[in-house]
Amino acid sequence: MLLFALVALAVVGLLTFWLNRRLVVAPGWRTPWRYAGTALLAALTALSVVAVAGGLRWGTAEDTRPVAWLALTWLVVALYLVLGVAAAQLLAVIAWLVTPGEHRATVLRRFNRATAAVVLTAAVGTTAYGAAAAANPTITRTTHTSASLPQAFNGTTVALVTDLHAGVVHGSDFAREVVDRVNAAKPDLVVLSGDVVDAPFDRHRAEIAPLADLEAPLGVFAVTGNHEIYTGSTAEWVAEWKRLGITVLANASELVTRDGESIRIAGVHDHEGTGEFAPDPARALAGTSDAFTLYVAHQPLMAQESSDAGIDLQLSGHTHGGQVWPGELIVPLQQPMVEGFAVIDGVPVITSRGAGTWGPPVRVAAAPEIPLITLRRA
Repeated sequence: MLLFALVALAVVGLLTFWLNRRLVVAPGWRTPWRYAGTALLAALTALSVVAVAGGLRWGTAEDTRPVAWLALTWLVVALYLVLGVAAAQLLAVIAWLVTPGEHRATVLRRFNRATAAVVLTAAVGTTAYGAAAAANPTITRTTHTSASLPQAFNGTTVALVTDLHAGVVHGSDFAREVVDRVNAAKPDLVVLSGDVVDAPFDRHRAEIAPLADLEAPLGVFAVTGNHEIYTGSTAEWVAEWKRLGITVLANASELVTRDGESIRIAGVHDHEGTGEFAPDPARALAGTSDAFTLYVAHQPLMAQESSDAGIDLQLSGHTHGGQVWPGELIVPLQQPMVEGFAVIDGVPVITSRGAGTWGPPVRVAAAPEIPLITLRRA
C-alpha cells in the first residue's frame, strides 16, 4: 500500500510538473503570471491529493463539502488539461519541424500561448458543463416485457436508484432532490441497488435521512455496493437503512403480492463483500424459481454467476456509464456492459448510469439518471 501511494504521488507530481511546463513556462508569460500559475497548479493538486486520501476531516461534513467539491472537481479539469496538452505538444512538434530555424522561437511561443489558452478554456468549460449535468439526475423511462410476469403486475413500475454516493460531496440536499423526483414519478416499487453511501457512518449518517420519505406501495428494497464495503461501516449503514424503513436484501429474497398474485425480489451483497457481507447468489435466489424474479445486484457482472437460476430481470448500477469521458472506454475492462439493457449469459440486465457521482461531482457524456422501469406481461 505504501509503495502504491508513493508511485501514485510520483505520477501526480510528474503530471503537474508537465502541465506547468506546457501551460505556464512554454508560453513565456510574464513573471508574475508564471508565479501565480505555478502556485495555483501546485495548490489545487495538493488539495485534491488530500481530498482523495480522506484528509478533509475538520468541523462537520457541511464545513468541508465546498472544499471537497473544489478539490475533486479539479481532478476532471486536470484530466482534460492532460489530454489537451498532449495533443497540443504533438502539434507543437509539427510546428517546430515545419518552421525555419530563425523563426522557431517566436512561432513556438505564440503557438504555445494560443494552445494554452484554448486547452485551459476547453478543460474548464467541459468540466463546468459536466458539473451542471451531474447535479440534475432525471427520470428515464423504459419497459421490460416478460411472459412469466403475473397479470396482476402488468404495468408495475420500478424506480431504480443506484450510486447515490451520499457522503463527502453529496449531502442530504442531493438525497432530498432524488427522493422528490422518485416520489413524483409515483413508482410501485423502489430499488436501491448499492453505493447509496460513500463515507464513514459516524460523520455522514445524516446525508441519507431523506431516504425515509421514499414512497412505494410495494416497498423499498436495497442491496450493498462496493462503496458500502469500502467505508468500513457496512454493518452500521445496513442497520441505518433498516431504521429508515428500507428492506435490505442480504443474500435473500422477499415475496411481493398484489391482487392474489406474487413476484420475488431477490438481492445479493456486492461482489467485493467479505465475511457476513460476502455475496451468495445461490442463497439469494433459493426458492425463487416458481415466480417472476427481480434480482438486484450492484455490479452487472454478477449475472455471470447466476446464468441458470431463472432470473427474469437483473437490476444493477456501479458503472456510472463511465461518468466522465472517456471513462466508458474503460468500463468494459471490468464489466460486461456499460449502461442500458443487455443480456449477459442469458440473464436480462438493466444497468443504470446512477443518480450521483463517485469522486468528482462531474459527469461528461454520461448524464445521471433514475430509470423508471415498467414491467409488461408479454
